[in-house]
Amino acid sequence: NNSGYFGALIGRYGNRIAKGRFTINGVDYQLAQNNAENSLHGGLKGFDKVVWQAEKLDTPEGPALKLTYTSKDGEENYPGTLRCEVIYTLTNNNELKIQYTAETDKPTFVNLTHHSYFNLKDAGASDILGHELMIKSDKFTPVDKGLIPTGELKPVAGTPFDFKKPTAIGARVESDDEQMKFGKGYDHNWVLNRQGKDLELVASLYEPTTGRFMELLTTEPGLQVYVGNFLDGTNKGKGGTAYQHRTGLCLETQHFPDSPNQPDFPTTELQPGEKYTQTTVYR
Repeated sequence: NNSGYFGALIGRYGNRIAKGRFTINGVDYQLAQNNAENSLHGGLKGFDKVVWQAEKLDTPEGPALKLTYTSKDGEENYPGTLRCEVIYTLTNNNELKIQYTAETDKPTFVNLTHHSYFNLKDAGASDILGHELMIKSDKFTPVDKGLIPTGELKPVAGTPFDFKKPTAIGARVESDDEQMKFGKGYDHNWVLNRQGKDLELVASLYEPTTGRFMELLTTEPGLQVYVGNFLDGTNKGKGGTAYQHRTGLCLETQHFPDSPNQPDFPTTELQPGEKYTQTTVYR
């Protein structure tokens, strides 16, 4: 029942689709507009709100959980029956490895992601402003007031979005930059500097008081960073901790928001006979 997508597996389309509309092969589709006039994280009953079949696996890498779900043709008004499999592995190398696959019987759009909030200091008892974030990215996708990408790929240089060197999240989160005002802080997609299709290190997070350090690897072209701008203490977590403003941050590996309506963005269209794959590692 919570609205924060805490720890959730997100689909059929992570992030926003403008006005909840897209077109495939000349057919227009209207999705639920559950985030102002836009569609967010799969609609009213996205993949975070359905029951997945769960199977325990013992793998050479470590213990794993295989989750499977079939999203029927027309569910949340998306075309095509989409068969999804997601495997979470807690590896012997202290990693949380997430492997996603999906197949469809009709052309459709797919963008699966993971929505855990991280606080490497004290599990959400205090804010994450001292965490130092590094992102291997020269560009980000600016948004309009509704947080929909304008289509531009803007250089991060000279902006609050330059995290090529580890920088405290709180250093520029309150800047007068128009983009920061639109998101009420960081709630944006970075265009990752990637060499190929393989798993690559794209970001890291460091908490200086505890010395905890996390690296992020992915096969995806984008990274949505959200720093808990809309947390307000109404959601309580482990130990009864009330999650206040900016007490956690999300590092959501993904394709870019609104890709179905942005022809210049990497495509999220999946055709019958093709297989969607995505791998992300938090270590």
